[in-house]
Amino acid sequence: MIIAMKSIIKSFVAACSLLGIMSGCSEKEEIVFDIEKPQFPTRDNAILLEVIPPIGTKADDQIYIVGEFNGGEEAAVGNIQWLCEKATDVDKWGIYLLPSDFVGGKTLADGFYFVSQKDGAERTNKNEDALHKLNVTTGTRTNVMLARWESYFTEDPVPVPVDHDGHVVYVVNETSWGDALALYMWGDAEAAGSWPGMAATGTETIDGVAYTYFDMGKANTGLGENLIFNNNGNGSQLSDYAYTIDHDVYLKITDDGVSEFDPDEVKIEHDGYVVYVLDETSWGGELALYMWGDTNDLNGGWPGMAPTGTQKIDGVTYTYFDMGEANTGLGENLIFNNNGGGSQLSDFAYTIDHDVFLKITDKGASIYDPNATVEEPVEGDGDEEEDDEPVVDNTNYVIYVIDETGWDALTMYMWGDVNDLNGGWPGMAPSGTIEKDGKTYTYFEPGAGNAGLGENLIFNNNGGGTQLDGYFITINRDYYLKVTADGVVDLEAVAE
Repeated sequence: MIIAMKSIIKSFVAACSLLGIMSGCSEKEEIVFDIEKPQFPTRDNAILLEVIPPIGTKADDQIYIVGEFNGGEEAAVGNIQWLCEKATDVDKWGIYLLPSDFVGGKTLADGFYFVSQKDGAERTNKNEDALHKLNVTTGTRTNVMLARWESYFTEDPVPVPVDHDGHVVYVVNETSWGDALALYMWGDAEAAGSWPGMAATGTETIDGVAYTYFDMGKANTGLGENLIFNNNGNGSQLSDYAYTIDHDVYLKITDDGVSEFDPDEVKIEHDGYVVYVLDETSWGGELALYMWGDTNDLNGGWPGMAPTGTQKIDGVTYTYFDMGEANTGLGENLIFNNNGGGSQLSDFAYTIDHDVFLKITDKGASIYDPNATVEEPVEGDGDEEEDDEPVVDNTNYVIYVIDETGWDALTMYMWGDVNDLNGGWPGMAPSGTIEKDGKTYTYFEPGAGNAGLGENLIFNNNGGGTQLDGYFITINRDYYLKVTADGVVDLEAVAE
């Protein structure tokens, strides 16, 4: 639904007319809601859409525009060119569209919709995608009211927690007895009744694992008991299992016996090899994995795939990514990022032929040995000098570029720790050219005062409609890059 600025005529205007006292009433009182007020300036060369999303859309969401004019969902979602920008003060997003970027002769009149990174595609009902059609020209602003996100129709209901009576014995039943299961207890008391004991209290699914469970009863808390699982008195039983009723316990029973297990370490059936990640970044759990190499956009376009899940191994909880059985053998470069929020780590080369354990910090990714012994730090002898003042890096780092794009002009836009660093779109022009080791470089100087910032570089043809996806750097060294029409290569990384 496309909406224009809304005007509401108060009912008292008509009443005044009937009473013949119009001279004392205004002809029209215009009320404009905050969400409808302009939030972005128009641009002469661009179509401005100001997007009013469904109620409940998160302020940190990423919203993309999708249509035939930009190649559809596969091409648009994850491409910063089609990412809407959040307004500062209200829950509204905006996007500038250049008709010169439209493909296949298509326009907004051919239909478009929006996709939320968190909540899926825009929909009008459970099964029908929303579709807007719009005839507008450059230099204009149009409000677009969205319908609902896909998640509104597909979210699973919140499970109702089970109200247990006292502590609980959770059982994964892998015996041949089927549902014929009873539990007899002896020790401080015959707490489950006479042989064959009590039937299961019920079943409960926790984190995807189905358990048969026995409530111990609050009155039995603290008793020391021996548990005897049996096939409801029909001739089969397991050896006694000693248990003090002062905690919940998770047991697996087979025809051969009883064993306790940590529910967080239940064996998980993975799809292919696995990348296990010990996440020590400051990203607050916002983690995605993008891959390129033998196959680009493997398991998803930018920002890549979400974690498959978490798994506890030897007491350590990892975030993990299943690579997929079909991808075995591929050579890929892993780029961990904060789900497209502006931070990413340098590429980590990995061949999908083994499980790998990695530790990631804000500085990068490194191999992690889950069996390594943690060494205690060695205290100094007290003679070390302490730095009372922080070290300030005022180095004027330089970005050297071998330009093989074939474009008429090359500019560099930066966003990240500081957006619009050294100028708004299309960014800064080169400082000049220089000969080094027989090669001609175009070079850019971000400025000494910007050392240490993490920035995404978007090389473009001076705003002429062609650009490359953001290439992340930390401004803490000189960079030597080769820029082609297909992408950016770090020449120093290649040399290593």
